[in-house]
Amino acid sequence: MSGNDQQPTSITYAGAGVDVEAGDRAVELMKGAIKATHTSGVVGGVGGFAGLFDVSFLTGYKKPYLATSTDGVGTKVAIAQKLDIHDTIGQDLVGMVVDDIVVVGAKPLFMTDYIATGKVVPERIADIVRGIAEGCKLAGTALVGGETAEHPGLLAEDEYDVAGAATGVIEADQLLGPERVQAGDVVIGMASSGIHSNGYSLVRRVIAHAKWELDREVAEFGRTLGEELLVPTRIYTTACLDLVGALNDGENFGVHGFSHVTGGGLAANLARVLPRGLMARVDRSTWALPAVFSTIAQLGNVPQPDLERTLNLGVGMVAVVDPAVADRAVELLNAAGMGAWVMGGVENIDPSAADAGLDFVQGAKGVDGGAVLLTGNYAK
Repeated sequence: MSGNDQQPTSITYAGAGVDVEAGDRAVELMKGAIKATHTSGVVGGVGGFAGLFDVSFLTGYKKPYLATSTDGVGTKVAIAQKLDIHDTIGQDLVGMVVDDIVVVGAKPLFMTDYIATGKVVPERIADIVRGIAEGCKLAGTALVGGETAEHPGLLAEDEYDVAGAATGVIEADQLLGPERVQAGDVVIGMASSGIHSNGYSLVRRVIAHAKWELDREVAEFGRTLGEELLVPTRIYTTACLDLVGALNDGENFGVHGFSHVTGGGLAANLARVLPRGLMARVDRSTWALPAVFSTIAQLGNVPQPDLERTLNLGVGMVAVVDPAVADRAVELLNAAGMGAWVMGGVENIDPSAADAGLDFVQGAKGVDGGAVLLTGNYAK
């Protein structure tokens, strides 16, 4: 040091923008919501270095497969941040993760989350986690742990992003997927609750172009634009597992597969669960576009092919079932509140179908699988 007697400046973690005490307060605020998701398999409480889950029940399986999935909610968080409403985005996160797991027939057992933010505001973090906990309760999945990270200088104080991962289990010989799908199977759609959590970069661009504010009342929605855009992702896990339980008896399979309609849209995701050589023919006239999708299409003059490969357009999950159980499947799904209907069927690929151009999708997302042909026009 020089001969200058001035005391050196002390640099602290708090001074660098990280408030450890705020993080501790956030944990205290969210503990109750997390504990409410805990099933009998959860070991220990909240706050450990690792979440523990007792899987001794797997000894009763002949050959258990673990299924895992991870995801986020994309730029939908920008809508939540602008409206300062944070208690629904967590359900979106859960839906994106657990409904990918149930596609193969697996039951999601437990989940963890990760929240990165520019500044920990305990109440905001607790709201996000309460939403995650609510989603986990709907899915019958335990929230066993998570992490909140404060990133000053990387994210603005009111910015955050969320991600999560879940693990599930299924008996190997009960696995659902392309290997079970056959020509003659029936394709059943389940209604989405809205945009869910994909395509918000397009949606945000459209509403900015139209100069619509989030507090704008939209008669077609029966609420404000912001309220419509924040409707949380519908969680299909319980209804799908119940359907499998009712129609598959271990040896006979009424349910052959599911498709979770996320990024890429209906055709691209349905093609992933069909075997090579088969094609699902889906009739658009079996459902009408919900108002939010037709509004986005009109406001942005968005081409139909772009809409169909970006947004779910009213179909959040698809079941592929044996024709003998199709009516019963629709009945059970409707009783569970899933808004189900027959939207098409599976057949051998017609070589001429490719002439339909963008209406025909084959081997979507790099999967060497089947194909989907969309026909007709959406109902009015």
